[in-house]
Amino acid sequence: MTNQDTDQDQPPSSFLNKIKRFFTIKPSSLDDVSILLEDALSARLIDKEAQFIAERAIRLGDTTVKEIMVPKVEMVTISADEAPQPMIKRIIESGHSRYPVLGETKNEVKGILLAKDLLTIISKNLEDFALQNLIRDIKVVPESKKADSLLEEFKKDRSHMAVVLDEYGTISGLVTIEDILEELVGEIEDEHDSEDEDLIQVSEYEYIADATLELSIFEEKFNKNFDGMDTETLAGLFINKLGFLPKVGDKIEIDNMILAVTAADKRKVKKIGITIKTNS
Repeated sequence: MTNQDTDQDQPPSSFLNKIKRFFTIKPSSLDDVSILLEDALSARLIDKEAQFIAERAIRLGDTTVKEIMVPKVEMVTISADEAPQPMIKRIIESGHSRYPVLGETKNEVKGILLAKDLLTIISKNLEDFALQNLIRDIKVVPESKKADSLLEEFKKDRSHMAVVLDEYGTISGLVTIEDILEELVGEIEDEHDSEDEDLIQVSEYEYIADATLELSIFEEKFNKNFDGMDTETLAGLFINKLGFLPKVGDKIEIDNMILAVTAADKRKVKKIGITIKTNS
């Protein structure tokens, strides 16, 4: 699971610190830690769950945010100059509580919008809506930042989300407290998780689709017709157009759309990003 928000105010990084103080080690000796934990488990000094978390806590210090972030194509963002009606509609549909606000260049991070801040104005006249009055500061971190270090920063300044930049200053994704905590305790399900969200709008002209999305749904949503195509899913359409099993980053164009594989393994395509091209 890769979620965009969480409402926990106190990340349990104190446990992480205790583990680190107990094992004063370098990353090259992580195998030794596993042996020590196995011994502790055999001696019944810890249980299996504690062993699992302890091993993950130690390895977190060698994990970069790039390895756990939500990629840019799956980010649900707000444009600083976006009209309020479509913005509010997308916020309601996506169900997140925090949204990065981007400037004109799409790599300009203006801040973060909290969905709860809209509650005070959503029933008022939207003609007077001013997004800049609701934007809060957001952390911006490099891809190389260590996950355990960011967790400590989240705890210190009580923030929950950071935008991730690559070495060229381009937005490559975002990372949340939940993404880091899942590295410690495994996948965390919340009230917004749904196996039925096969097609999600992440910005005005961008969508992220599950590769198993029925082609009929895709056709209806984007007013397309693939009657002569011998496939039932979006992944099948992609493979049919490309001619081979695609990998992450492979793209095809269909009329005014660009489809790109954003997640895949050696056997199948998992996620496909959809971008609507505009004349501007």
